[in-house]
Amino acid sequence: MSYELSINGEKYIVDVDGDIPLLWVIRDTIGLTGTKFGCGIAMCGACTVHVDGVPVRACVMPVADAAAKPITTIEAIGETAEGARVQKAWLDIDVVQCGYCQSGQIMSAAALLAANPSPTDDDIDAVMAGNICRCGTYPRIRAAIKLAAAGR
Repeated sequence: MSYELSINGEKYIVDVDGDIPLLWVIRDTIGLTGTKFGCGIAMCGACTVHVDGVPVRACVMPVADAAAKPITTIEAIGETAEGARVQKAWLDIDVVQCGYCQSGQIMSAAALLAANPSPTDDDIDAVMAGNICRCGTYPRIRAAIKLAAAGR
């Protein structure tokens, strides 16, 4: 079946089964590889994208559920005010170690700041708990989110 997707402001027509996870359509059909596969069961957050402005785990969201809704991936999050501040803070704090989880971390952090421009440590912990960093950069992630929030 054909689905029209709006990803990062671009329109794509894809001919795929409706139950294929959005992640595989973004990566394999469209060719945007910034969104990562981590676990396949929505537990690690590496595949986080925004659908209609809400962070979702693309590894479990059927493409049919995302059709006709605006989708933002890591490739375009820097075009939003929150995303640009988060990306700058990530670089300023030097958050990245191996980097594999960072696209999902940044997507969740940008969504947090869009919903709550002045998050507390508890707010940050609650939202970011769904994103796993195997390198343990959590203190730098929190510091970068606070820096991005201060930069509004």
